[in-house]
Amino acid sequence: METAMNAETGQPGLPKKRPVKSKTNVWGRMKSQRLLFLLMLPALAITLLFSYVPMFGLYMAFVHYSPGGGPFFSQFFTAKFVGFEWFSYFFNNGDFYMIMRNTLAQSFLSLLFGFPMPIILALMINELRNGWFKRTFQTVSYMPHFISWVIAANIIITVLSSGGVINNMLTGLGFIDEPIQFMQKGPLFWWIIAFSNTWKDMGFNAIMYLAAISAINPELYEVAKVDGASRLKQMLHITLPSIKPTIIILAILAVGGILNAGFDQQYLLQNNTVLQYSEVIDTYTYKYGLQNGMFSYGAAVGLFKSLVAFILVISVNTMAKKMNEQSLF
Repeated sequence: METAMNAETGQPGLPKKRPVKSKTNVWGRMKSQRLLFLLMLPALAITLLFSYVPMFGLYMAFVHYSPGGGPFFSQFFTAKFVGFEWFSYFFNNGDFYMIMRNTLAQSFLSLLFGFPMPIILALMINELRNGWFKRTFQTVSYMPHFISWVIAANIIITVLSSGGVINNMLTGLGFIDEPIQFMQKGPLFWWIIAFSNTWKDMGFNAIMYLAAISAINPELYEVAKVDGASRLKQMLHITLPSIKPTIIILAILAVGGILNAGFDQQYLLQNNTVLQYSEVIDTYTYKYGLQNGMFSYGAAVGLFKSLVAFILVISVNTMAKKMNEQSLF
């Protein structure tokens, strides 16, 4: 409550009651903004239909579902309940160590190279002064993102083949005597995936940082120039601190997807020779869940991956909030 002042004596008078928001005010506001809420309905319907309704399928991870000739829902809900049997089978399976090793190694290397490179690229593009060259360079940098992985995988295989550009260059410079069979060496597969992911998504991811840089107040740079700051110091003391919130948020999302090593690039680039180094959770789930018809097992492996990602996002978000007062939520 607030205390009202007496107009004649200037002394405090009776307490002044604050207006209480009623439900009628809420409905009145919704009525006055009904067009805005109407615009939200398609997005809300799509979110519910494609993000929340399919979640009932998580029940498949806890039953022994085997498709037959009858109706889906009757077979699905009458399937034998097995609890955490599929999860136990996955953890005790001899493939668990191999799959987790490959997934974590490829994701970590992709994160190690793929996260800082868009930041560096955005800073480089921002420092270009020639408008035509800047636009051209930016367009060329994010074009690989729009190339299908089917085409990108063929490009990578061709470049790394025995008669490819890389082997011809190394042979011509005298670094090697015989061509290296890149796609036949398992330990090299992790690095190939990491560099492929970085090359393909680096330019597109830089767009978000360029958008954050464009929102920086130009007067900050003018003041820095007056104080004699070089372009490098402006980058280190103005540009990077200004886009720090964007970097933290994207870092949280990147760490949350540490088990998301990808499916397209793995499936298209792998072969039987490097299968021990190329098999990850996504390809493993596809092969066992769809190709082998073990739908419940595939659902359990996918749910495990989602739970780990959820825990990582919450943990990293909490740490970032405590350390930098910046977080995703």
